[in-house]
Amino acid sequence: MKCINDLRSGLFAALLFLTVFLSGCSSDLTQPYQNEMNVPAFSVGTANSDSRSTADSFASDLAVISGDITGSGAVDSSGTGAAAVISIEDKRALYADNVFSQLYPASLTKVMTAIVALENASPDTLLTASASVSNLEAGAQAIGLAQGDTMTLDQALRILLVYSANDVAVMIAENIGNDATGFIDMMNRKAAAIGATSTNFVNSNGLSDNNHYSTAYDMYLIFREAIKIPLFQEIINMNSYSTVYHDSAGNEKTVNVTSTNLYSRGVVTAPAGITVIGGKTGTTSAAGSCLVLLAKDTSGRSYISVVMRAPGQERLYELTNQLLGEIR
Repeated sequence: MKCINDLRSGLFAALLFLTVFLSGCSSDLTQPYQNEMNVPAFSVGTANSDSRSTADSFASDLAVISGDITGSGAVDSSGTGAAAVISIEDKRALYADNVFSQLYPASLTKVMTAIVALENASPDTLLTASASVSNLEAGAQAIGLAQGDTMTLDQALRILLVYSANDVAVMIAENIGNDATGFIDMMNRKAAAIGATSTNFVNSNGLSDNNHYSTAYDMYLIFREAIKIPLFQEIINMNSYSTVYHDSAGNEKTVNVTSTNLYSRGVVTAPAGITVIGGKTGTTSAAGSCLVLLAKDTSGRSYISVVMRAPGQERLYELTNQLLGEIR
């Protein structure tokens, strides 16, 4: 009987201790919701502390667009798939139309090709062309690479972004990803990592495929990621490029290309007070005419404009100038 009484006494003491401990701590653990507090992400600190730190949300440095934005009313994007111009520093869209519709990106795809290549290899990496570089659809832009041709990644990226050569995109993918499939997986993982979740790539060049698509908003995200890379910004600012690479026997082959971007070539002029740094074009019969562009105002503030599925080159640049005109 004594053992039972001792056990009961011990249990009672333990319960009493827990009750006092928990009641004493309850005020420190409770953090009631306060609607006026500026804590959009995650608050760290004690309930009694005046000092709080906040973890940034995923989109804290991005422009978040909830729908169409008409801007000043001077932009007419009718007849095109999507259009937008976004301030990088202000994280604000000045104009947005249909930016979440999934469309064919054509060679805007090559922006992601460049990102993945530069994140996984150095510019002096030597690339070798396989027989696959010749397996392109009729009329696809190419420099005529042949099996066994070699060049550095730096050379390849300049040809890729300045001239939009599809055979060079294939060579980059096969060398950096071990094979094309591996590289495409890397492209899609990178897209997901930066929030471009309405995008799916099935090739590295953007030639048309029903399962190869993106949106104007995702292209803003992808291009914004690319311009963080100094070499990328340097290349998209070029109006032409000449280089020498080698065939399988070591013989020299010369290539001279001019930019597909009419701003870079001086054929099209931006509105007064706007400087175009560079961009990437994309054109197929299914995708129409596309352009993603980096521009700056007189204060040096940066903007990204995107046009997808414009019905021809003339309309593409007319609309892009209208978008740049929203920068004030």
